Amino acid sequence: TRAGNVIHHMRAMLKKGEAKFESLNVNDLVGSTLQLLDNELIARRIRCDCSLTRELPQTSGDPVQLQQVLLNLIMNAIEAMGPVTTQERVLIVKSEIGESGNVQITVEDTGSGIDPSLVDRIFEAFFTTKALGMGMGLSICRSIVESHGGLLSVSARRPNGSSFCVKLPTTPPNSVYGD
Repeated sequence: TRAGNVIHHMRAMLKKGEAKFESLNVNDLVGSTLQLLDNELIARRIRCDCSLTRELPQTSGDPVQLQQVLLNLIMNAIEAMGPVTTQERVLIVKSEIGESGNVQITVEDTGSGIDPSLVDRIFEAFFTTKALGMGMGLSICRSIVESHGGLLSVSARRPNGSSFCVKLPTTPPNSVYGD
């Protein structure tokens, strides 16, 4: 019940437009998020490969909410690599311009991946693959990304692992905020 209330409150808040939107540089957001998790990556012996496209268009959004999305995706990737002992653990974070001109952030891991039969359910509220998970993180992440006019998707990473992709619309040049 408590978890349901949290999700309901979060979705209601996002629908009301209570987020504090501002012009954002996605690379700055990725950099500050990775900096927060640097000690975690070191402690878990995970190498981070970060590839950020230099001249990305700006996007707009609530930096706190979008950082929470990145934190959740990266922590999920870190946890997915916990059991890996036969290969190097690598977190891959990329920013680029997507096919439709959107700003795209991809978080990949070299973990065991997501069972293909579960991919369609991974963003459902209360669905979890973790023994102690509540199944709220990815559902909330998707709600946040969608409230920013974006899309959050998952796919298998070859030869192993998972790839989560956040697509956000670009901010038109000369946009004025707060009008």
